[in-house]
Amino acid sequence: MLRAAIIGLGDVSPVHRLGIESSENGELVAVCDVNEAMKVKYPDIPFYTDVETMLDNEKLDVVHICLPHYLHYPITKLCVEKGLHVFQEKPLSLSYEEGLKTVEIAENSDKKVGVCFQNRYNKTFIKLRQLLRYGNVGEVIAVKGLVAWNRPETYYTLKPWRGEVEYAGAGSIINQAIHTLDLMQVIGGDLDKCKASLSNLTDYDIEVEDTAVANFTFKNGARGFYMSTNAYAENSSVELQVITKNYKFTIKDNRLYRTDSNGEKEVLLQDAALKGSKSYYGPSHSTLIQRFYNAIEEDTNDYVTVREALPAMLMIDAMKLSSKENRTIEAEEIING
Repeated sequence: MLRAAIIGLGDVSPVHRLGIESSENGELVAVCDVNEAMKVKYPDIPFYTDVETMLDNEKLDVVHICLPHYLHYPITKLCVEKGLHVFQEKPLSLSYEEGLKTVEIAENSDKKVGVCFQNRYNKTFIKLRQLLRYGNVGEVIAVKGLVAWNRPETYYTLKPWRGEVEYAGAGSIINQAIHTLDLMQVIGGDLDKCKASLSNLTDYDIEVEDTAVANFTFKNGARGFYMSTNAYAENSSVELQVITKNYKFTIKDNRLYRTDSNGEKEVLLQDAALKGSKSYYGPSHSTLIQRFYNAIEEDTNDYVTVREALPAMLMIDAMKLSSKENRTIEAEEIING
């Protein structure tokens, strides 16, 4: 059994706990958070308030990093240097440049660093990719991603780092809708250009955007349109749509739809939904965690690697620069620094 620990016991950590405890080869043996009040949620598990103390005292194989964004890189670096595998919550990093540093850490070590882009493993998305590759549907012409969620002002006041660029990197594009950006680039391929506008529809006292729109052009000629906001009335279903030469495919409400040239629409597949108030996270955390654990034991790369997670950071940095300078950004501008 792999001995696992969770660092950071915020909103997403219970989903990781479930993934660890439901896995075939993982055991949660320690947790860490600076807030001692979190200890009551883990009464039978060794609790630490200092990461290095936990790493020195516990015999661990893998750590799950569920920390604020600005801590992802330094804590991943520390854990890998301590000889541990790392399963890291999104985002990969604060920026594309910092993401490259994590790539270097991961690829110069025999330890594995996985990134939690769990929606790649939703059954609907797996089926969509199969159809695009083998279904004789024609080339991809366009891909659209829409995320309309709600975050009250208390979301930022209770954890102020979320509203500060220095610590969060951005707002909706990096904290909520990065999963959708990731899926768009998996379908669209390498990014070529981006024109974006980041803004705020709420009157919250925050530095980061709560709303974003963007046009992307991918190197294969496909076009992308993206919109995300935290200013909606509820956490609505994410929509991912792909237009090919012969069909239109849409993932929404945990279902994959196919529409033909006559407008005939059919449901091809439905995901199992994650139960509870965080259902909009997607149902596949446990699937990805199991794959990562299997990859550790079998020494494979059958998980979302750091390099595979890097393109989403490229999209985010391109959006930020495009909005700041009000112009189209070439991907190479970000890649070349």
